Amino acid sequence: MPLSLSAAPAAANGAARRLVYSTRRCLQRVRQDPIFLSVVRCRYSTVTRSSIRGMADVEAQKAPSPALSTGHKQALISLSDKRELAFLGNELQCLGYSIVSTGGTASSLEESGVSVTKVEDITHFPEMLDGRVKTLHPSIHGGILARRDHHHHMEALNRHGIGTFDVVVVNLYPFYEKVTSSNKIAFEDGIENIDIGGPTLIRAAAKNHKDVLVVVDHEDYPAVLEFLRREQDDQEFRRKLAWKAFQHVATYDSAVSEWMWKQTENGEKLPPSFTVPLSLKSTLRYGENPHQKAAFYGDKSISVVNSGGIATAIQHHGKEMSYNNYLDADAAWNCVSEFKSPTCVIVKHTNPCGVASRQDILEAYRLAVKADPVSAFGGIVAFNTTVDEDLAKEIREFRSPTDGATRMFYEIVVAPKYTEKGLEILRGKSKTLRILEAKKSEKGMLSLRQVGGGWLAQDSDGLTPEDVKFNVMSKRVPQEAELHDAEFAWLCVKHVKSNAIVIAKNNCMLGMGSGQPNRLESLRIAFRKAGEEAKGAALASDAFFPFAWKDAVEEACEKGIGVIAEPGGSIRDGDAVECCNKYGVSLLFTNVRHFRH
Repeated sequence: MPLSLSAAPAAANGAARRLVYSTRRCLQRVRQDPIFLSVVRCRYSTVTRSSIRGMADVEAQKAPSPALSTGHKQALISLSDKRELAFLGNELQCLGYSIVSTGGTASSLEESGVSVTKVEDITHFPEMLDGRVKTLHPSIHGGILARRDHHHHMEALNRHGIGTFDVVVVNLYPFYEKVTSSNKIAFEDGIENIDIGGPTLIRAAAKNHKDVLVVVDHEDYPAVLEFLRREQDDQEFRRKLAWKAFQHVATYDSAVSEWMWKQTENGEKLPPSFTVPLSLKSTLRYGENPHQKAAFYGDKSISVVNSGGIATAIQHHGKEMSYNNYLDADAAWNCVSEFKSPTCVIVKHTNPCGVASRQDILEAYRLAVKADPVSAFGGIVAFNTTVDEDLAKEIREFRSPTDGATRMFYEIVVAPKYTEKGLEILRGKSKTLRILEAKKSEKGMLSLRQVGGGWLAQDSDGLTPEDVKFNVMSKRVPQEAELHDAEFAWLCVKHVKSNAIVIAKNNCMLGMGSGQPNRLESLRIAFRKAGEEAKGAALASDAFFPFAWKDAVEEACEKGIGVIAEPGGSIRDGDAVECCNKYGVSLLFTNVRHFRH
């Protein structure tokens, strides 16, 4: 145990006695755990001899004078998350480290039988300002920041009676957990949960990682203890811990910053600057292509807590998710989550190739496949209802409409819930089938997209037919069923890549055209897939038609479409109206565009 700054003989004797007591505790543990014997045997005699020599040296002094703890290994521990604290404290003590600690951490260590020197015994200054000031003191930070290879640093410590710290173990007030809890926290309570001393200790130790080992994660305790046992100077290990420490503080600060911005009066969604804290969830086999490295990160922003989505989905079965799997599953889940009625959505390369809503979800599934069975094969199937035994059997056994024989194959099934039997049946379909359980994605989230050298940010496109007025522009007013078809098609087309056209009828997507450089080509693809069923159906376009005569609008009218829904806004909107009037087709303007790039 290190001497206090006063270096009084009584304090020295107490410190030495505590070291002897600590050593006895280690011997008791060795009797119970033979595996520990090899580590402790050599430590016992060394620590005991050091403590006796320490008493003799102090008693030989003629007058009290500051004595440094540089002769002893010293660890500073201050934790809010006290998981594995007793284990860490005992192991460090058995390795010969004197423990310095604060408040509740010190009490927990003492309850676990670990000998502790409290911070105030080193600073000779009590905690103050309701605990706001504890470790912010030169006697603490000097011992952390001093470079051992700088003679004038060590002279300064000696001059002021400051000992060095070799290990600093700190984690922070649970600010993130407090401000994201279901119990809304008051502004004043949020402020009080902003840690000041902790980040300062972590940053100081991380800066001086060459001499000070900094630890912020309880999962690193075993590796840290093993490193200390080896007594090797592995700077790479130290740098990794220092990186983790700085990242820990950066993530913490980003949460504080995000929360504080939300407390401002203007409450704007797009601040002048912000940080997105990302946490690695998995390393992927590769990216979009095998030659690209990739990983999947979870967003730790306060705004996405409990917001649902594929990132927080539970995988019940199947191969690990790939980069493309995440993109496709996200597209399918976002689309199916838009519908209120029981709905099935099938996605291929992020585009919905089949969408159907029915009270009978089995029928919805069959119709979604029928829309484009070739594209559906190898796709992602999403439901907004529970997958029960009957639905699971249908997914497992359903044959492709193209030949009536080939069982449909899928990469992923995603749904909000599964019955026990439904899950069992799906697991039997394929060892590789990924089965995801996801929570509905919340609306109003900020959407981010990277471009070279920067990022684009925007509100997510959360508008539904209920939010939009379908204005009748033609002489012919659509019937109620036709208007409903138009609303269904319009909801589908917002999830199709531009230029996008969707043809739908009776709550079922019949055909879609996506991603073409010109709208006319997308329209032709959609009609080719819809076939004869397009007659009397609804057609939705994600953007206005720039031309009508001898172009997309007239071609749609000639093919027997019943109603067209588009945003409007073209300088040739009048042509579209006249064309629809000529063919007796209803034309609706939504005044809302749905580009998706």
